[in-house]
Amino acid sequence: MALGKYSRVDNRRPSSSYCSTVTIVVFVALCLVGVWMMTSSSVVPVQNVDVPQEKKDEVKEQMPEKVNEEVAKNEVTEQASDNKETEKVNEEAAKNEVTEQASDKETGNTGQFEDNPGDLPEDATKGDTSDQLFQENQEQKQDKNSELKTQQKESSDETTKLDDGENKTEGGESKSEGGENDLTGRGDSGEGSEEKKSDSDDNEKKSDSDDNEKKSNSDDSEKKSDSDEYERKSYVEENEKNTEQNESKIEEKVDQGDSNESSGDSGEKKDETLSKDQNQTEVFPSGAQSELLKEITTENGAFSTQAAESKNEKASQESLKQETGFSWKLCNVTAGPDYIPCLDNMQAIRSLRSTKHYEHRERHCPENPPTCLVSLPEGYRRPIEWPKSREKIWYYNVPHTKLAQVKGHQNWVKVTGEYLTFPGGGTQFKHGALHYIDFIQESVPDIAWGKRTRVILDVGCGVASFGGFLFDRNVLAMSFAPKDEHEAQVQFALERGIPAISAVMGTTRLPFPGRVFDIVHCARCRVPWHIEGGKLLMELNRMLRPGGFFVWSATPVYQKIPEDVGIWNAMSELTKAMCWELISINKDAVNGVGVATYKKPTTNECYEKRSKPEPPLCADTDDPNAAWNVSLQACMHKVPTESDVRGSQWPEEWPARLDKSPYWLLSSQVGVYGKPAPEDFAADYEHWKRVVSKSYLNGIGIDWSTVRNVMDMRSVYGGFAAALKDLSIWVMNVVSIDAPDTLPIIYERGLFGIYHDWCESFSTYPRTYDLLHADHLFSKVKQRCKLEAIVAEVDRILRPEGKLIVRDDVETINQLESMLRAMQWEVRLTYSKDKEGLLCLQKSMWRPTEAEALTYAIA
Repeated sequence: MALGKYSRVDNRRPSSSYCSTVTIVVFVALCLVGVWMMTSSSVVPVQNVDVPQEKKDEVKEQMPEKVNEEVAKNEVTEQASDNKETEKVNEEAAKNEVTEQASDKETGNTGQFEDNPGDLPEDATKGDTSDQLFQENQEQKQDKNSELKTQQKESSDETTKLDDGENKTEGGESKSEGGENDLTGRGDSGEGSEEKKSDSDDNEKKSDSDDNEKKSNSDDSEKKSDSDEYERKSYVEENEKNTEQNESKIEEKVDQGDSNESSGDSGEKKDETLSKDQNQTEVFPSGAQSELLKEITTENGAFSTQAAESKNEKASQESLKQETGFSWKLCNVTAGPDYIPCLDNMQAIRSLRSTKHYEHRERHCPENPPTCLVSLPEGYRRPIEWPKSREKIWYYNVPHTKLAQVKGHQNWVKVTGEYLTFPGGGTQFKHGALHYIDFIQESVPDIAWGKRTRVILDVGCGVASFGGFLFDRNVLAMSFAPKDEHEAQVQFALERGIPAISAVMGTTRLPFPGRVFDIVHCARCRVPWHIEGGKLLMELNRMLRPGGFFVWSATPVYQKIPEDVGIWNAMSELTKAMCWELISINKDAVNGVGVATYKKPTTNECYEKRSKPEPPLCADTDDPNAAWNVSLQACMHKVPTESDVRGSQWPEEWPARLDKSPYWLLSSQVGVYGKPAPEDFAADYEHWKRVVSKSYLNGIGIDWSTVRNVMDMRSVYGGFAAALKDLSIWVMNVVSIDAPDTLPIIYERGLFGIYHDWCESFSTYPRTYDLLHADHLFSKVKQRCKLEAIVAEVDRILRPEGKLIVRDDVETINQLESMLRAMQWEVRLTYSKDKEGLLCLQKSMWRPTEAEALTYAIA
């Protein structure tokens, strides 16, 4: 029979009977091929099930045997074929089909996996955003699939014609001796051709109908797989195109495993992808404030992720177009490189009716915050790192020598070549701050630096050497002094790496909550505590914890000249009326100064026993925590007596107080994130510990050895600062005035911070922070003030080469990125997921050449 077949091929007789026979043979062969394809396709059920690992291994073991059998049969077929070119085309098509079927067996996936959330995590199917993005992608995919199917149909038609025209005589090879199909869909002999010759016209018609139906199913299966691959390639090409358009943009993009991948290692890849997704969730936990610890791990393939990234990129490009025309200018002001907008408003200061209460040192913010950039001092260079910076700084970074001339003999600061050096002295501790610090504790052992006493307020701090050396005793000092004739004293402190702000005790309350400082310290701070009914001392009483100490080191304590004696007598009368207990008066023989230590009462008993209600108690409606632009009053707030009210108990000793939820946070109270307050507190801490350890410390390219002064621009519970406790840094926690008042919680755990309105400038000198952290700040603030002004303020307070970390929605991230690129900042990292973004940038030394004159800031 085989010989007869080959003889027909060799003789090639143009007989009409042969044509008829060949036609029948071709149809029957195609019918059998279709039957085989339907049988193979039905092996994998069309559903989303997990294939047991044993089955996967079994399939993998069977694959080499099938491939060997296929190769052997192909060799026999090739020997029996005289038209090798056409045979290769058919063989390649069959091999591709078998490979796809085998891969589907291994992975347990079908084309319907993309739309079926069967084994996706629950979080991955939540929210409207993912569904919306998926639907938009599906509409785009339908257009692409339509075009692809048309092309594939044309290709299929051409292949069919080639089979009919050039391979008419080889149809009998499609069936094996046993009547079963091999891996390639063709037999290994031609014996079946004789049987096919006896088929009737009815069988021919039936085979034609079956062939059309089964061929359609085969085409759909092929097109489904090809369509998936085509879509993935389209997304890759689109992303590559976007990357070329933004070559300077450094992106950290995380691939979420493609669950539709049809390779032999798909099982292993799936496990690897799941592990990667979990790690990435740890690196960038969800920024949604409504559900703090929501983790999103998805196996939805490239589709939803690519859609989100594409949408984000389009928003970024649109934002970039809108901001392209914006150009920054240099501030032309009298203060020059030391410009503080709310303290250098000359126009407002000139219009003051009086300066008796230091009104000219208070904040007077311009109606329209500046959108220009502050200049750099000539010769500015990267600051010296801590702890060396405590002893010396670069002269050209803060080129002021007046303080060295006036206070050099007191060891405040000296000019030494290209450095400004700080011997560690002060007006009351010429021979060093550490000796003075230890002397205070020896005088009052209950102070217990670094245990009972953790957070203090240093009034009139000078260059803040006292606070700088308290770090050696595990104590945080919030130091402040006015911007006055003691030129740049707070700027010196910050350049040294010591926390400080520019402020004055004038007519309004300081921007701190009530009952938060363990100690208030004043060493020759030049504050007239005793005048006007003790109004300024009442402000200290508001901020001091019940049971806290007021440490006063000034000439009235130990000198006997008439003026000092008069002040001491007035202070003694006032403190007694305030029920402050004088604990000790001791003289430091080394420094030749005396220190008086007072203790605030822990009950209201003394207030009730006073013969005269002077100074008076504040009204019950007076909130001691209200501190933003609130006028000072000469009254005292009662001491809390209820056990569950803040101030009724002393906090835990440091460091236990850092991790423990405050005793006055009750489960009946709702926290910022919607959970019971103690759970909210714990969740926030765990969240930031994970973010800091998994991302910030190692994942975003920051050398933390160069970081000292840090600001959390939108702090909640202080979790970010607490997570950095093991580093040699300090964090200024800023609680916005329009945010929940959680600043007392921050102080309770042994950290510190300040109230602020980010529509105004911060009370600090330019170039004073190494790192700024903003968690969903800009998207909130831009709703009520100009984003350009906030960005200009960020540039003002951040040092050149300093870092900015922003976590916010993608729209805001894109706006910020375009603005900061216009300042020639370096984008170190960008990341986005589910409309949330992470951005890390480094400030450059660049300054604009065009200037903008601010008339209100020119003397």
